[in-house]
Amino acid sequence: MQHKLKPLPYALAILSAGLSATYLPEALAQDPTALEEVVITGLRGEPRSAVDSAVPIDTFGLEQIEAVSHTDTVDILQTLVPSFNVSRQPISDGASFIRPVQLRGLDSHHALVLVNGKRRHRASLVQIGGSGTQGPDVATIPAAAIQSIEVLRDGASSQYGSDAIAGVMNFNLKENSEGFDLTIDTGEYFEGDGAAYTVQGNIGLPLGDKGFLSISAEINDSEFTERSEQYCESWFCLDQGNPRFTEQSELRQGFVSGTPTPGASARIQALQSAFPGGVDAASVEGENAMPWGIPNREHQMFFFNAGYDLDNGMELYAFGNYGSVQSDGSFFYRYPGNGTIEDLREEDGSIYNPLDKFAGGFTPRFEGEVEDVSLAGGLRGNLSDATTFDLSARFGSNEIDYRLFNTINPSLGSASPTDFRPGTLTNEEFQLQLDLATEFDVGLASPLVFAYGASYLDETYDVGESSDEASYIAGPHAVADPYGLCNDDGTPTAAGLAATNAPADEALNCADPDDPVFTVVGVGSNGFPGYSPAFSEEYTRDSYAFYGDLSADVTDQLLLQGALRYEDYSDFGSEVVGKVAARYRINDAFALRGSFGTGFRAPTPGQQGTTNVSTRLPNGFPVATGLFPAGGTVAQALGAQELAPETSTSFTVGFTLELENLSLTFDAYSIDIDDRFRAISTLDVSSDPNGDPDAYERFLALQAAGVAGAESIGGVNYFQNAINTETRGFDIVANYPMSWSNGQSTDFSLAMNYNEQEITDDPLDVLNPEGEFDLENQLPNVRWNATAFHSFGDFSLMGRARYFGEWEDSDNTSPLSIQTYDPVVFFDLEGSWQINANLRASIGGRNIFDEYPDQVDRVASDNDYCCGRLYPSTSVADWQGGYYYARLRVDF
Repeated sequence: MQHKLKPLPYALAILSAGLSATYLPEALAQDPTALEEVVITGLRGEPRSAVDSAVPIDTFGLEQIEAVSHTDTVDILQTLVPSFNVSRQPISDGASFIRPVQLRGLDSHHALVLVNGKRRHRASLVQIGGSGTQGPDVATIPAAAIQSIEVLRDGASSQYGSDAIAGVMNFNLKENSEGFDLTIDTGEYFEGDGAAYTVQGNIGLPLGDKGFLSISAEINDSEFTERSEQYCESWFCLDQGNPRFTEQSELRQGFVSGTPTPGASARIQALQSAFPGGVDAASVEGENAMPWGIPNREHQMFFFNAGYDLDNGMELYAFGNYGSVQSDGSFFYRYPGNGTIEDLREEDGSIYNPLDKFAGGFTPRFEGEVEDVSLAGGLRGNLSDATTFDLSARFGSNEIDYRLFNTINPSLGSASPTDFRPGTLTNEEFQLQLDLATEFDVGLASPLVFAYGASYLDETYDVGESSDEASYIAGPHAVADPYGLCNDDGTPTAAGLAATNAPADEALNCADPDDPVFTVVGVGSNGFPGYSPAFSEEYTRDSYAFYGDLSADVTDQLLLQGALRYEDYSDFGSEVVGKVAARYRINDAFALRGSFGTGFRAPTPGQQGTTNVSTRLPNGFPVATGLFPAGGTVAQALGAQELAPETSTSFTVGFTLELENLSLTFDAYSIDIDDRFRAISTLDVSSDPNGDPDAYERFLALQAAGVAGAESIGGVNYFQNAINTETRGFDIVANYPMSWSNGQSTDFSLAMNYNEQEITDDPLDVLNPEGEFDLENQLPNVRWNATAFHSFGDFSLMGRARYFGEWEDSDNTSPLSIQTYDPVVFFDLEGSWQINANLRASIGGRNIFDEYPDQVDRVASDNDYCCGRLYPSTSVADWQGGYYYARLRVDF
């Protein structure tokens, strides 16, 4: 499908693309009615069609966006753009709420997001493992507000600045001054869960007779899904029918069966008897103790876009948003004897066990409330017949306020609450930008366009201290014998002799190193400790940049472009990056194009400052793992190096072909990134001086750095400029519209991406073999989407096939255990009826044949996908099954 630029004054055409193309004088512009698929993202100058561009650009208009059944903009992009990937991450701290995305296999911080051509602020979430990505939350841009989407699949750091290594996504907002539409969408999965509804609408209002105000809103409510089985591992198994049940100790078998273990104390036997009755309540959601699926989610989003013509060649514009998102998810199930649910001896000699609060163990529940706000505006117009300007300012803020419940602070013992507020994360940005463009007639086939400008950007990342002291405080049981009941020689102290409230069969025994008096447990709200004063800090930086961009049709066949950008960061110094691009038209049907550029990305303030202690699976077994800022005292004591910028070189080469109705583009690309940013593989920590000496040295380093609860931390990691990588691939995009003699029409489209990554240096000092293998193999090399849209009278039918190729996942064994996941194809089908001029009804299904990715092979992937998972939760191919829906749209 193609969308045409409305026949508005050229100033409004530029307004729709904003910064991505500096405003050009109306007298010098092409006739906008003659341009189809007008895009300006790839070139700071006059607009061109997608096939006329020197670099690959996907353009999607309203019809294509509305033909996707998803309402989440992230899912819309994954459906339309094969090189764009996103996965469900149901148990991944904040990534459960803000899903990180990838373009061409690279992380979200390698793809720049624009709204109306202006840089979109980053989300407050920093992914705590793997790539440590921090990019904008695309899901906060409601589909109802979008007029068109441009995806530049090419490095563009020299034009747009840091982050544009993999490409640029530009969301053009609606700019209607009249009209109203309302869409109601509802559906659920074939499994009978995940019921969802979305209400979205847009209204256009005139601002006098010279302007417009377009207002869009969206409300969504989607319910939890579960695709899991009962928790059953060799270390603890709740399923008595599973062979693993007998692999656990007799004591743990007794808990699950409710059969008291002979010889156990009366207190333990009572806990065992009560345990089965508490298992159903261990998790807030789901039938299993540890559910896997889509979290509950509600959101309310609002966007506006406005412009006003001042009649003197000047134009005022403004746009902004407010969004509120509430979502939740689970953490790993806590079972008896897992290091959290342990016997603890209290000051009076009695013994407390968290099973006194949660009889069947517990699965912490995590909630996040995301508030997203932005405001941008400016003035643009003519400085002369040949020069235009665009002066703009923008502010953006994204904040997550966390809640954690159905859990404990183990170190507080019996005094622990079960509901916590761990604190907030906030990312704020303020930017001033001046863009100018001047045209020169130098005797070429087109005027020489010189686009140039300057930018100032101020960034702040705030790790907000928790107001709930219980979420981070180190309680008495963060150390052994907190009440001084025992002497060093194994005899009780006076306090120990006075502690007479111990059970008769579990009296204090200071000579027994396994006595609960010596047990040490974790600090803070278990699953996600709160941000303490020691790890709450504000990280700031500012930067400024200057750029210049020259482009012209040198001849009727040859387009040349060159760009340079200078950026200076208060924390990382300066860098100059550049780009050259060209397009050569062989004839009216065929053209060659290509580009070469360098890139630069400075680690964000959030990536420099985030800290976290969470439960992870470095060796299959759940352990508390601490992530610490690379420049902080803790990580420095562990051997971390100060972070440095990433640098890149990239090139694309391809062709465009137009034969009657067929439009075809092919573009091969290569992206080399040096000093790529990533979390190191988890390093073991142990407080046992007789164990692994390296693990013990790390424990001593944590202690020396003053980390509360160091005795309970089993692993550490931090971000580093870890590796050098090569990313190679190609994109194919084809469109073919057909008109039939009976008045019907069919539009065919195909989009395909092939992508592979390779680590080009030896990463073993920062990544273990599993981390290296998964980075190179955990995404499908091949993805394609094929769509047919058929119209006949008042009816239309859409069919789509979505292909996800083979991919592999390794387990941390020696040698690596590898599971290969077969390709999977999802088929979507939708039928629509235009009931009258104002009312349209649609029904359809996604994945109508209810296909799933391969299930996890528990032999090959025992460590990676434990704990009730049926499907690989890292898969970019959806693992929820089929979904059916109905939609009603009203237009006036």
